[in-house]
Formats: sequence, structure tokens, C-alpha cells
Amino acid sequence: MTETTTPKTDDLPEALAEIVTDFAETPADDRLQVLLEFATDLPDLPEKYTDHPELLEPVPECQSPIFLVTEVADPEAGEQAEVRLHFSAPPEAPTTRGFAGILHEGLDGASAEAILSVPADLPLRLSMSEIVSPLRLRGMSGMLSRIQRQVSERIGKITAE
Repeated sequence: MTETTTPKTDDLPEALAEIVTDFAETPADDRLQVLLEFATDLPDLPEKYTDHPELLEPVPECQSPIFLVTEVADPEAGEQAEVRLHFSAPPEAPTTRGFAGILHEGLDGASAEAILSVPADLPLRLSMSEIVSPLRLRGMSGMLSRIQRQVSERIGKITAE
């Protein structure tokens, strides 16, 4: 049995670490299919956002149109606050939806502290640089940085007062 080189995961939230490990252990030829499964599994927006799209923030770093919003359950809890993530991406943008699906599955329900500690090189750890263009990987980096900025703003507004 050949050994698989697994990217560093000890600095990631558990759910995200499992996703990174799964991608690394998946044969390269099958990774795109796994990404597409994440695209299919991305939950729909809650009705409160579909009825009020102005509450969603665009992610201009992505080639495809994607919008996201973070909800911090109890901003007064600061870094211990639970964070919920919501994304909107068209079905005709499966790579973008897949990245959003990975972030949703890996980070939705995590603490603000866990989300803020995710390193910027996360997209590179997914072992997809051979099947996804650097431009698309930068789009995922843009999603992550926007999530982290929104979380920081939401807990920072409360703790700064």
C-alpha cells in the first residue's frame, strides 16, 4: 500500500480537517467529482435572505457570482460565538458552489475563534491545484477572507463598545 501525503490539518477545525484529509486521500482523477458533490450539497439560502438579497455580500474575487452572509449567534460571546454561514451561487458555477460547499460543511456552526484561525493557504491544502486553476483557488481564498472579515466585524463591533 502506498503512503498518501496528507496536508497539515492540526490547525484546522475538525470538520474542515476531515475534508482536507478526504481530498488528499482521494485519487487525483476523482477529486473533481468530490468537489461537484459539495456543489450539489450546498444548502439553499434561508428564506430571510432570498427575500432580502441586499443582505448578502458579493465575493468579487470569484469569477462566478457568489454571495455570502455570516450570522454570529451571540456576538457578545466574542470568539466563542457560534457562526452560521449561508451562500448563494448559481448551479451553472459548480466549482464556485463546490468551494462554498466545502466552507459551509467545514465551518458552519464553528466558533468565531475557529473560523478566524483558518490559515489563508486552505485552498492549497485541498490537493486540487492540478485540477483547478490558480484563479479559481484565489476565488476560494476570497470567500474565506470575506467570511473571516465578516466574523471579525460582527464580534468586533460588540467587543469594541
